[in-house]
Amino acid sequence: MSTQEIFRLPDLGEGLTESEIVEWKVSVGDTVTLNQALAEVETAKAMVEIPSPFAGTVAALHAEEGDIVEVGEPLVTFGDGTGGDGAGDDAPAEASAEGVASAPEPPPESTAPEPTVPATTAEPAPAASATTSTAAESSASSASNGSVEESSGANLVGYGTRAARKGKPTRRPRKPVDAPPAPVRNAGPAAAPAAARTAEHRVKVRSVRKHTAAAMVASARVPQATVHLTCDVTETLALVSRLREHPRTRHTKVGLLTVIARAVCGLVPQHPAIVTRWEEKDGGQAELVRSPHVNLGIAVATDRGLVVPHIPHADELSMLGMARALRELATTARSGRTRPDRLTGGTMTLTNVGVFGVDAGSPLLNPGESAILGIGQVARRPWEHEGEVALRDVVTFSLTFDHRVVDGEQGARFLADLGGLLTDPALAVLLGGRDEPEQDEAEQDDGAAGRNGAASSRQAVTV
Repeated sequence: MSTQEIFRLPDLGEGLTESEIVEWKVSVGDTVTLNQALAEVETAKAMVEIPSPFAGTVAALHAEEGDIVEVGEPLVTFGDGTGGDGAGDDAPAEASAEGVASAPEPPPESTAPEPTVPATTAEPAPAASATTSTAAESSASSASNGSVEESSGANLVGYGTRAARKGKPTRRPRKPVDAPPAPVRNAGPAAAPAAARTAEHRVKVRSVRKHTAAAMVASARVPQATVHLTCDVTETLALVSRLREHPRTRHTKVGLLTVIARAVCGLVPQHPAIVTRWEEKDGGQAELVRSPHVNLGIAVATDRGLVVPHIPHADELSMLGMARALRELATTARSGRTRPDRLTGGTMTLTNVGVFGVDAGSPLLNPGESAILGIGQVARRPWEHEGEVALRDVVTFSLTFDHRVVDGEQGARFLADLGGLLTDPALAVLLGGRDEPEQDEAEQDDGAAGRNGAASSRQAVTV
């Protein structure tokens, strides 16, 4: 018996306890190398390829495609390809061969015309039985030689010696038999029973849908509020058109979502509560935790369901960097290749429901975050512009926030500033940096006396 190793489903991280076998990359008997892909599995968050920890021969696969495997359960058994396994595999074949040899051969099919005796004829006479037995042996012998004898003395099993015929054979009419009607085949949906047409269709909840459901249940426990704002984005769309024609963006597609993502990241320093999360500790103690960077989550609709990967340190990206990051994120998510660590740890999420043709919605928070921005479709509508009514491109934004962390005033101010920035994108030049130049030590000493005893809190100017 050869040495065998059992490979169990490893812990894929991020608290995942099970995976679904999507596709096996190997079969029993295959020789695999170290780190060769064994299977493609789907977790609650992403598609992952399982590499082989051994080099050897696949002796057994412990699950079928579509099965759910728990972490720690056997996945693949490996052997070295030598030993007694091969003899064990050949044993059933030998037994099967013996069974075939000992089994009686079926009677050969006769091409002769059907006898005039009806199928319901009485049992043959004893003398015919002997003849029948001889005919059966003769038929078996002929079949073993690979041919069927077609002599005039050939017998039909069960009917005795063939009777001599005169002239053309005739068929007696059959008597009608009260038998149930034969089932109708390929009758289509109309022939299906009414019960089958009205039966419920049940599908087991698994993978991404299971994870999404758990996330929404957790989100529902958080007190949330939503504010809406419809603003004119005509100038922003004109900016997008100019950027697409610029030589620097020749190989990078800059869209409205790119500009919105950059605007959100640019406003975060003035609205820190938007990226501050509520964290509860043991004993009922709670803390407000703010990340030093913006890990911007992007909701992506895929064939597997909704996933929300994030762009790490999105606040450090330029406009072109943001466009490339968004494209890479969407492509990776739709192919199911997002790394599990990119599906947790976001600080704020954007969800673009406008691509589905709706004006607005009330998005639910992603667990662990304090804000999510819903983006509606761009609609051409009559709008007040410079004291007149004109057709303008407008978008409705919906900001949902954790009311434990963000007050209504804070959420409203953030959304108003975002709307103002997208109405007039030239205001983006006011974002970032300090509002006052840095002073040297002498200037600081001269002004220190006048500042003693006075509150010196400064707030960044909002757009």
